[in-house]
Amino acid sequence: MEKELIKEKQASFSTNGVDKNKKTGKRLEVLKTYKIYIGGQFPRTESGRYYIATNSKGEQLANVCQSSRKDFRDAVVAARNAFRSWSGRAAFNRGQVLYRLAEMLEGRKAQFIEELTKQDAGKTQAQKEVAISIDRLIHYSGWCDKYQQLFGTVNPVASSHFNFSVPEPTGVVAAIAPQENSLIGLVSVIAPVIAGGNTAIILASEAKPLCAVSFAEVINSSDVPGGVVNILTGKPSELYSHFASHMDVNTVIYCNSDVLIQKEIQQKAAGNVKRVLIYKDVNWLSDKAQSPYYILDTQEIKTTWHPVENIGGSGSGY
Repeated sequence: MEKELIKEKQASFSTNGVDKNKKTGKRLEVLKTYKIYIGGQFPRTESGRYYIATNSKGEQLANVCQSSRKDFRDAVVAARNAFRSWSGRAAFNRGQVLYRLAEMLEGRKAQFIEELTKQDAGKTQAQKEVAISIDRLIHYSGWCDKYQQLFGTVNPVASSHFNFSVPEPTGVVAAIAPQENSLIGLVSVIAPVIAGGNTAIILASEAKPLCAVSFAEVINSSDVPGGVVNILTGKPSELYSHFASHMDVNTVIYCNSDVLIQKEIQQKAAGNVKRVLIYKDVNWLSDKAQSPYYILDTQEIKTTWHPVENIGGSGSGY
């Protein structure tokens, strides 16, 4: 009797230990691990921490790096090293690079539409967001060699000088992207910053990070030099204080409405008198979100006094 029971138990299992009688269910999908983007490379987070991005239905979408202070510091080093070369490029060349970035995004728009729909956007809304993101890059590519004429001036002075003011990039810009959308807010923050010759570190949306890292892949396959744009993922609550207090960051952009965080960023930024820009209640899908004044926000005005001979008064001559 015991031998018969043993045979029955053995018969119910295959040789590799899998129950033959168990019905096979839906295949468990292998989630993509979205890495961060620093200095033209895709490293894993130094902290070794990850979180699983989910949508409103509770579906698991991806494994996402939870960036640390060390990751941010590495990104600042990469951005600072890239700044000299990027800011020294001809303005029309920066425009060509941004246009190429738009071309590459156009070629992968189906992927971004799919990622947006996974993150609770309707298909029509997703198509609109991707199309506006592409158009926004083209918009700013056109401004790369034009904003200088708009914001630069020749100043009347009483002395014998030719006096003029021109905008110049501030340097390294650290930004916390809008948290309510995945792509358009990210693109709308990055484009004017790099169009003006700055380099950028962007912390993507915590809840909707998929498009941010995919956009980093687009950047990496375009003509944007490594270090010009660095994209991190993780919790703004952990990183905003480091964004504000780092001594080699020249400008901090905060795109959300938390008043307490805004106040703390402004206080910590006073350490090296960095510029703080608060963008709240902005409809990033509207035309108002692509103003050239967003370029001016991360520019410094340099005024030059050039001595000249005053030939307009009496007794003047050569």
